[in-house]
Amino acid sequence: MHVGTWGLAIIVTVFVSWLMYRYLAPASWKEWTRAGVLQAFIIAFYAEMYGFPLTIYFLTRFFGLDLAWNEGGNLWAQLFGTPTAHIIAMLLGYSLVFLGATLVAEGWRRIHQARRRETLMTDGIYAIVRHPQYTGLFLIVFGEGVVHWPTIVSLIAFPVIVLAYTLLALKEERQMLEQFGDEYRAYRQHIPMFIPRLNKLQQQEF
Repeated sequence: MHVGTWGLAIIVTVFVSWLMYRYLAPASWKEWTRAGVLQAFIIAFYAEMYGFPLTIYFLTRFFGLDLAWNEGGNLWAQLFGTPTAHIIAMLLGYSLVFLGATLVAEGWRRIHQARRRETLMTDGIYAIVRHPQYTGLFLIVFGEGVVHWPTIVSLIAFPVIVLAYTLLALKEERQMLEQFGDEYRAYRQHIPMFIPRLNKLQQQEF
């Protein structure tokens, strides 16, 4: 289905890269380094997904598995022997992608409101997690690169991306402490970094 469609790979890579730089624009050379890791993941992932499904290639060549190139080389369809596995993985994966994109967009909108007012943003999505944009990014990468269409590169890149942006979040928190002091320190004690607490989800109203 997807094998050899390099034109589609280029289009999707450009579009997803634009979204990344639109909502997660780097502000320093260190942030550009982390963005480079994510950019490399985007290029490699969609090249593998639409151009040459390397996951299936490695499985067949190195492990001696006799897998047919059906369903465009999707790993789940190959392993479970039915296209239904691909459909289920796609629905689950894109549900996570949609949720992640919503978090990124909402976090971006609220943080720009806070910057205009020069205040600390603690309501809305920021009353649930301290870094909703990075939580959203992790959900997008996990949903697309692990759940929907796992490849060799995406499985390796996911923990690298999580580590890179966790370090970036810690750096940003040090800057917030310098700017807001005890106000941010109290906020940090009550609001989790990436994973919301169940009681916070129950209390929050959008």
